[in-house]
Amino acid sequence: MSTPTPDTVLLFAELASIHPLSTFDEKVFLDLLEHSLSLSVSEKKRVIDAIPTLSQFQIDELTKVFVDEREEFKKLLSKEGDTIKELVVKARDGWKQLGEIYTQERAQKEKQNEDQAKIDEMKKNLGI
Repeated sequence: MSTPTPDTVLLFAELASIHPLSTFDEKVFLDLLEHSLSLSVSEKKRVIDAIPTLSQFQIDELTKVFVDEREEFKKLLSKEGDTIKELVVKARDGWKQLGEIYTQERAQKEKQNEDQAKIDEMKKNLGI
């Protein structure tokens, strides 16, 4: 399995860096989110997208849930090791997929901005 590229790591850090309503360690929070075995790719994306609007209480509660989840899966490791390993692989692949989704979204936004700039320039040249 591949690990996230440095660009992906930076992208996630950038996405999580804007949170005016709360104070927390973004690296720790992203690590907990990345390694959550119970959330799907789309659920993890919703969490990242919501970070700027989450209150301190919500961040603290999510962090607590992720830490508790990690502890519960550790307890199950001896009995359900193979299943948990499969979930770990799935989570790793999902995190990579999520990075690709954000990279595509960023490229689309940049293209839209470029297109809008061209339209604005044409309007200016036409005196509109």
